[in-house]
Amino acid sequence: MLLLDKYFLSERGIACVVGERQPMLSPHIAKVHLVYESAACRTRNRHIQQRQEIAVFAAMSLGNSDVELGDSDDDGYCDLGNEDYYNNCEDTEMEPEDLITDDPEYFESTCLSKEDVEKLFNECVESLCASLPVKPSLAKLLLHTHNWETSEIITSYKEDASKLLIDSRIKPSNPVDMDAMQALRSCKSIPCSICLLYYSGDYFRALACGHRFCKDCWGTHFEIQINQGITTTMECQGCSLLVPEDFVLSILNKSCLREKYQQFSFSDYVKSYPKLRFCPGANCNFIVFAKEFQSKRVICKYCKTTFCFKCGSDYHAPTDCETIKKWLTKCADDSETANYISAHTKDCPKCSICIEKNGGCNHMQCYSCKFDFCWMCLGDWNSHGSEYYECSRYKENPNIAHESVHAQAREALKKYLFYFERWENHARSLRLEEETHKKIIDRINEKVMASEGTWIDWQYLRDAAALLAKCRYTLQYTYPFAYYMESSPRKELFEYQQAQLEAEIENLSWKVERAETTDRGELENQMDVAEKRRTTLLKDFLSV
Repeated sequence: MLLLDKYFLSERGIACVVGERQPMLSPHIAKVHLVYESAACRTRNRHIQQRQEIAVFAAMSLGNSDVELGDSDDDGYCDLGNEDYYNNCEDTEMEPEDLITDDPEYFESTCLSKEDVEKLFNECVESLCASLPVKPSLAKLLLHTHNWETSEIITSYKEDASKLLIDSRIKPSNPVDMDAMQALRSCKSIPCSICLLYYSGDYFRALACGHRFCKDCWGTHFEIQINQGITTTMECQGCSLLVPEDFVLSILNKSCLREKYQQFSFSDYVKSYPKLRFCPGANCNFIVFAKEFQSKRVICKYCKTTFCFKCGSDYHAPTDCETIKKWLTKCADDSETANYISAHTKDCPKCSICIEKNGGCNHMQCYSCKFDFCWMCLGDWNSHGSEYYECSRYKENPNIAHESVHAQAREALKKYLFYFERWENHARSLRLEEETHKKIIDRINEKVMASEGTWIDWQYLRDAAALLAKCRYTLQYTYPFAYYMESSPRKELFEYQQAQLEAEIENLSWKVERAETTDRGELENQMDVAEKRRTTLLKDFLSV
């Protein structure tokens, strides 16, 4: 009982969760269960109060779901005998700062235009030039090479300026005879070592390395490089020294090439700046700025595209960037096998009639025999209920290490197909539920036009559909996370939270698909519980 006392605040709370609901739960899982037990009870009590107020003010449109009344009867819901405990828990009023801290996905970011970013770059260049005796074009090369870490560059320059410039490929390792260079410049006729044509000395150009070539050969070299998308990494034709921006622009005469060079250079500078990320939205030219380089969700305020700031791909919490990259690569390689094995239709486990899934919810009801079952495991839906959602958990063979190579390969494929089928199923559910969302909007329009309420009255239906998509999206990305997790108590806790989240999402999906016949209080209560499940899972397992 010492461990239990560490996690629970009241004996009756322990009895409610452990004694009545889950007698075999570990303390970690029981702790999670208690949070939702009490949170759900408080949510139900709040909705009871709302319905009482709606009954009194039937003619009014209540858009706020947090309306507070005076003392009222709780109808016996979850009376744990300690009202002060609820008043001091998570559902009390919080300041905006507390809400920000409480959100595991909160991330500060700003959308910048190209002009704003160029101004930011210029400020960095000016700051470095004020600290070090270098030209702006070389300062820009230094910043780009060192990911725009000004303080790091200044420290390295003070320690060994020559080493910094050589390592950055700005200065040659061997000194150049400047007198010989000056003498060549005053010559009237010199052959170019590339085109072998003779030009006067002042028609040649050279970097700090001393490799001199005619302007025509430099221009041809730059044109070829630019057309291949190479700008900031362009090298001298005689060595690996980098070519600065002012040198390139002094050679290029064609305006189209100059514009292309500046466009590609700007793109390279943004990619090398850790606090900047191009918005991947179609035809969106804005750049997102964030103070921290983390795997967090960013939403472009102009095109509304959602993506991961760290890798720039689709948002994938709770899976980290490296893991989701491995998973998507594996899916691209093995998806045809999975698609061949995993069919889009299944037989009813009771009457064996063929059933096609036409909605996002995994809670299926056979149209012939009315049997309720789970689409994923074909088990009786009543056994899912509030119990452990077993079909989301893969059961590994404990003796697989002693099996043959072929048996291990089959087991590996079986494990992959288990997670891939659930990953793909939730992706299909998202697409189907998007159609449900559109139908809800159309239905709301019909009701508003028929004077059966206002948009505010029916807004909760849209909120429910949007929250369902948000929760299912997170659930979809829990499967790559679980696939690569090693067996451990932490994985057991993750699978428990994943299973509870899945159960609440399917309950929410069932209610959303039957929104017009579902009590508003029940729907909003299910929304609160599902979101709390999602948030708790992200708090415990989201890596940045």
